[in-house]
Amino acid sequence: MSTDFDPVRYSVITEKNPREIVMLRGSGCKWRRCKFCDYHLDHSKDETSNYAINQAALSRVRGIYGKLEVINSGSLMDLDQQTLTLIRDVCLKHSICELHFECHWMHRKELPAYRAFFTDHGIAVKVKIGVETFDAGYREQVLDKGIGETDPSIISEGFDEVCLLFGLSGQTVDSMKTDIETGLTYFERVCVNLMIENSTSIKPDETVRRNFMEHIYPFYRDDPRVDILLNNTDFGVGKDNQS
Repeated sequence: MSTDFDPVRYSVITEKNPREIVMLRGSGCKWRRCKFCDYHLDHSKDETSNYAINQAALSRVRGIYGKLEVINSGSLMDLDQQTLTLIRDVCLKHSICELHFECHWMHRKELPAYRAFFTDHGIAVKVKIGVETFDAGYREQVLDKGIGETDPSIISEGFDEVCLLFGLSGQTVDSMKTDIETGLTYFERVCVNLMIENSTSIKPDETVRRNFMEHIYPFYRDDPRVDILLNNTDFGVGKDNQS
């Protein structure tokens, strides 16, 4: 394992679209160029080791709300086939009818086949894309997201939910509000992540973070379609077991 801690890989989200969530381990994000992201460090090329970790996390799923979210520090395409089959089996065993995944833009043409792997068995699939901002210039020149499209209506094709990233230098109250409203217009759900310090060269801007908390957070805090993560472990996974 590439990380130096033992992360929590199962949790239950009880507010806003209640669901169980697992953080699995795959072969690693294929893009791996986003300048703000070090999540991809949680990966391994050893499929046997990955499957053992994934099996342990999935064994805790009980179908409490009939919904399961799967994250893996990359795209669902980075999970091995044995793990994908186990996810499907777990959903069928526990009558889970809705499954959430994450996927990078670069894999958009592969999505229909991956969806069918589950939907052919009656499991609805919701796919989240990390756009971070709909300001295409900022997104590509500063963040290097690798999304070669500027039209949000086109970006949303094939995706159901969107991740946004706030708390960065250059962002304003207006730009953050515009990003959220654009996300709500073209996607079913929006997940806002507030930037925190990590190992990358992109650092949080404390002024922008304060502006978000004062001018944006109060208006969307209770919106049932908007998840807000003030810390990237707010969903309960990824936390160091030693903390």
